[in-house]
Amino acid sequence: MIDVLLGLQWGDEGKGKIVDYFAKDYDVVARFQGGPNAGHTLYVADKKIVLHQIPSGVFHTNKLNFIGNGVVLDPVVLKKECDTVASFGVDLKKTLFIAERAHLILPTHRALDKAAEASKGQQKIGSTLKGISPTYMDKTGRNGLRVGDLLDKNFTTAYIKLRLKHQKLLDNYAFSDDITAWEEEFFEALEFLKQLNIVNGESFINKQLQAGKKVLAEGAQGSMLDIDFGTFPFVTSSNTISAGVCSGLGVAPQKIRDVIGVTKAYCTRVGAGPFPTELDNEVGEALRKTGNEFGATTGRPRRCGWIDLVALKFACMINGVTSIVMTKADVLDAFRELEVCTAYKVNGKETDEIPFRIDRQDVQPVYKKFAGWDKPSSAAKTAKELPDTMTTYVNFINQYLGVNIQYISNGPGRDQLISLGK
Repeated sequence: MIDVLLGLQWGDEGKGKIVDYFAKDYDVVARFQGGPNAGHTLYVADKKIVLHQIPSGVFHTNKLNFIGNGVVLDPVVLKKECDTVASFGVDLKKTLFIAERAHLILPTHRALDKAAEASKGQQKIGSTLKGISPTYMDKTGRNGLRVGDLLDKNFTTAYIKLRLKHQKLLDNYAFSDDITAWEEEFFEALEFLKQLNIVNGESFINKQLQAGKKVLAEGAQGSMLDIDFGTFPFVTSSNTISAGVCSGLGVAPQKIRDVIGVTKAYCTRVGAGPFPTELDNEVGEALRKTGNEFGATTGRPRRCGWIDLVALKFACMINGVTSIVMTKADVLDAFRELEVCTAYKVNGKETDEIPFRIDRQDVQPVYKKFAGWDKPSSAAKTAKELPDTMTTYVNFINQYLGVNIQYISNGPGRDQLISLGK
C-alpha cells in the first residue's frame, strides 16, 4: 500500500521534517513530481540539510528512496546533493533508485526559464529559474530527454538536436549569457548519474508493493500550486495533488490508502500570485520574522498571512485527505489575537468556493477571530500540555474542514511533533 504526504497550501509547509518523522514506518520513500524547485528542510545531528530532489527518508537506515518518472531531474543538483548526503555516511548506491522515465533538466532549460521569466516584466510568475517549466514543456511536447536515454549510444546526438532547438528559442529572447560552464557541470554530473541505480521505475515500485512493502509518496510544492487546480497561472508545472502519485510513480489508484496533508498554522506564499489572506503590514512582518519565512530553495522572503480555510478545505477535497499535520504552531505563540478566514467575499458576494481565475477577482477574506495563547508552546511534549486556546483553534479548524488535525509541530526539532490521538 501507498500513503501520500503532501502540502495543502502554496508549498513551504514543512513537509521535509514530517516525511522524515513518518519515514521510520515505511520501507520506501518516493518522490512523484516536481524537481529541484522543492526545498525540504531536515535537521540531522543538529545540522540543517535542505533536500531538493532526493526523498526525505534518505537519512533512515534500511530504507529505499525512489525518484519517480513524474520528477524532472537536474543531474548537477543531484550530484551536489548526493555529495552532501554521503558526507553523513549514507551509501546512495545502495539506497537510491531513479526511474529511467524521469525527464532530464538540461542547461538550456535553465536558460530558457531565466529568459522567459525576464521577458514577462511586471507579469512575472515567480519562477525559481531551475528549468522546471521548460523541461515539462519538452515532456508534453514529446521531445525531452530522459534518464534512460543516458544509456543509449546516441544520447549526445539527441542532446545536440534538442540544444539547437532551445538555442533558436533563446535567440528570440535575445538571451546572450554564456552557459558553457553550466554544460561542463552537466556532462560531469551525467557520468555520476550513470553510476546510480537507474531502474524501470513502474516495475520497481510495483514489485515493492507486491512484496508487501509500505511506500510513502512525498509531494513537493503544495496543492494550491497544482497545474490544474492551483491558482493558475501562478502555479508550478506538475500535478502536486494525490492524483499525481499514480502518473508520477506508475501505480494504480487502488494502491493508495491514506493521504496525509500538511498545513502551517497560518499561510505563506513565495513569488507572485493571489493570496487572499496576505498581511502586508506589521502583523505579516511579525509572522515572517518569527517563523523565519524565507525560501529554502531561493532564499526569497515569503509573503505571510492568516490561515485560509476556504483554500484548505478545497485542498482536502481534491486530495481526499484523511488526516492533517499542522506545522509551525509555535510561531503563533506571540500573538494575543488570531484570525481565521472562513469565507471569501467575491465582488460583494460571500462564497466558500475557490473562484475561477482568482487573480482577476476582487476577493476579500471573511475572518473569525480567536484568542491567542500568548505563551510558549514549544516545550510541550503531549496534547495535554498545549494551551487551551490552541486546542480551541484546532478544534474549530477540524470542524470546518471535516478532517482532523492529528499532529501538531511545535518547533523545528525532530522530537517536536505532538500526536493529538484522534
